[in-house]
Amino acid sequence: MTDIDDWELLEEVTEYDTPWYEGGYDRLRQPDGSEKQYYWADLPPAVVVVARVDADVLEDDENGQDHLLFVEQYRPTIRETHLELPAGIVEDGESYTTAAARELEEETGFRPSSTALLQEYAVATGVLRHDRAVVYAEGLEPGERELDNNEFLEVTTVPITEAFERAREQPANDSTLTALLLAKEDGLL
Repeated sequence: MTDIDDWELLEEVTEYDTPWYEGGYDRLRQPDGSEKQYYWADLPPAVVVVARVDADVLEDDENGQDHLLFVEQYRPTIRETHLELPAGIVEDGESYTTAAARELEEETGFRPSSTALLQEYAVATGVLRHDRAVVYAEGLEPGERELDNNEFLEVTTVPITEAFERAREQPANDSTLTALLLAKEDGLL
């Protein structure tokens, strides 16, 4: 296994800076003595919310099943509409659970009575400097929906028993699949 001390950072260059992220490269001396540029994009931390809606909150569910909250939104970057779990950027000074509660309420109009951090992890480590967390939320109560100026979301619920199957339908995305798998592994779904 290569030791971190075998890598020498020679230069860090930010080539562009946008309101959403920075991008650039590091020039490194590798363990064999050669030099190489490694390109990166640096994004702020984000959170994905697995939000359980109790069956008694849903008036139209005849089977008495708990559901998960999803949002459906068009993603201009890839020009597709995705069914996703609520998610968003962690603001300065926020914990992942605080950001999850805020994002959930802003995107869906539901406020959780409890949240739990399931996992924090690094995303696409070959090209990104980006941490993400999955938060489980329950005990949902009506709140104030307040969408950002670039959010055009349709809120929907999916029965827990169908959530993973629905999330795997194309187009599928990594954050939703990962979050559902973690929640399932932890026995929450």
